[in-house]
Amino acid sequence: MTSISNGSLEMASLNVSSPDEMTELMEMTDEVSSLTLATQIFVGTFLSAIIILAVSGNILVCVAVLTDRNLRKIGNLYIVSLSFADMTLAGAVMTFALTNDLLEYWPFGAQFCDVWIAFDVLCSTASILNLCAISLDRYIHIKDPLRYGRLVTRRVVTLSIAAIWLMAVLVSFVPISLDLHRPPGRSAEPVDERGLPQCALDLTPLYAVVSSCISFYVPCVVMLAIYSRLYLYAKRHVESIKALTKPVMLGTIDGVAPPPACNRCHVSEGKAATTVGIIVGVFLVCYVPFFCVNIVAAFCKTCVPRLAFQTLSWFGYSNSSFNPIIYSIFNVEFREAFVRIFGKVRGAFVRLCQRAGVPTRPRQPSQCKSVSSMTRLSTGAVVVDLEVTTSERVTAI
Repeated sequence: MTSISNGSLEMASLNVSSPDEMTELMEMTDEVSSLTLATQIFVGTFLSAIIILAVSGNILVCVAVLTDRNLRKIGNLYIVSLSFADMTLAGAVMTFALTNDLLEYWPFGAQFCDVWIAFDVLCSTASILNLCAISLDRYIHIKDPLRYGRLVTRRVVTLSIAAIWLMAVLVSFVPISLDLHRPPGRSAEPVDERGLPQCALDLTPLYAVVSSCISFYVPCVVMLAIYSRLYLYAKRHVESIKALTKPVMLGTIDGVAPPPACNRCHVSEGKAATTVGIIVGVFLVCYVPFFCVNIVAAFCKTCVPRLAFQTLSWFGYSNSSFNPIIYSIFNVEFREAFVRIFGKVRGAFVRLCQRAGVPTRPRQPSQCKSVSSMTRLSTGAVVVDLEVTTSERVTAI
């Protein structure tokens, strides 16, 4: 999104009545444009890849939950809601943002500009609030698994998802449709120095602070607190398993110490730290810079360069591409569902090629051995069961 400049839109300057005027407008746009053709191609290709990844990844998550029985869990409704928000953000917001940034002006009209901004705020807010709900759901599931089924029912999840989207609508469409987000006296149809229409956030300080707190800062604090408690809980759980396995590690057989039974505890603890670090780190890197700059730009209109604001906006957009990877690839059931979906797609493609007479290479039988059979420990079944339980609890983070 570009920075707002003062002034009103001279619609007559955009009414092209002859091919000569169209050519003159295009030449003026090319002369003032700050992006070379090579830069436009590179940026357009890179950002298009982000959009395609966001759309395809979130569609894959939704298909996996709808088609796989193992994934039809109540808690996964938050994942579906998150994927829908990210998919809508990619399709209804990022595509027009790419056009706006490459052309360096808004060609879709002033009325659609407000709709586009409203969808931007709506989907971003819904995505972040869904991330917060997912963290809370995982905390209850790990901290109190026995009461999870009574606390997190289908009705509770449905009402909480409805509340998330209602909050997102109240932050986005309601104030923007009432023109409460724009400073008084500012034109709803701004232009740049070329006389070309622009579309960007021109927020009042009050709306910028309130919307940023609801959309990001409050959910961010909640997520950090929850994931910190989850990591500390997983660490204490792993340490308790280590304490239980110490007596087994003290003995020797024929003067040779057996392999430590708690190596997997160290692996589980490291995996918990890595998982929590990736989840929180990607979220903060994508959103913190933009929401800080968003508030600064509301108080000081000329303090944030246009290119910097555009870049940080795409940092926030890119989180919609990372969410399907982070919140699905760490889950074994999602990975297995993805493999089955790709297998079905491959089978359908092979059958289509066979019908068309195209030769296909036969599939080689898998020669992979079972990992679980090779990782049995000789220190007793009790220790193995304890470690498996620890790994499952930590992996659930």
